Amino acid sequence: MRGLRLLQGMVLVCILLIPVLIFMFLRGFGKNEYDLPVFFEKGVDNPFLECPIGDTTQHFIPDFTFTNQEGKAVGRKEMEGKVTIVDFFFTSCPSICPVMSREMERVNDMFRDEPNVQIMSISIDPEYDTPEILKSYADEHNAITGKWHFLTGPKDLTYQLARCGFVLPTLDGNGVPDDFVHSDKFILVDELGRIRGYYSGTNREDVDLLMLETKVLLYGKGN
Repeated sequence: MRGLRLLQGMVLVCILLIPVLIFMFLRGFGKNEYDLPVFFEKGVDNPFLECPIGDTTQHFIPDFTFTNQEGKAVGRKEMEGKVTIVDFFFTSCPSICPVMSREMERVNDMFRDEPNVQIMSISIDPEYDTPEILKSYADEHNAITGKWHFLTGPKDLTYQLARCGFVLPTLDGNGVPDDFVHSDKFILVDELGRIRGYYSGTNREDVDLLMLETKVLLYGKGN
């Protein structure tokens, strides 16, 4: 009889342990962490010395302040504490920009109700792209005010920001639309100002990945 009770007790303990073991298994092996890289942790290469001399520590987006389509000052300060998606374009672009802007519309719509996500589209033809021109372009693409900023600033600072801040190839077309050269990349920047990803703004699947990884940053699983 004593042996039977002992056996029954052991069975009961095992039954009670099952939920605990399942929980421990899921906790130890069921994590769904997303490995989102941090770019330029040892600084940015500067082989042609076209950028200010930096160091070999983590690269952050440098300070800048431009003007948006509403005539308001917007820049690095407004990136603090938010996930920011950035691209470089110009309104008279005859090639990739229309596709990029349509894809960015999808991003704009996806995060329309998320206050911690914003978009900055920076013109590389600031002499033509005045705030008034950018306002018209923004309206064409259903940009949400305060969410999707179209920015214009001094040309020299714009090109330095593209090349040295966001680490993108950019060439001045001197007013000739076909002569401008710029990247099709959308850049994902975290709340600390670190670059977390580059995505082709002309590729729908890449933009889908951008939106997924933006959500990863928002939920804190990719830091």
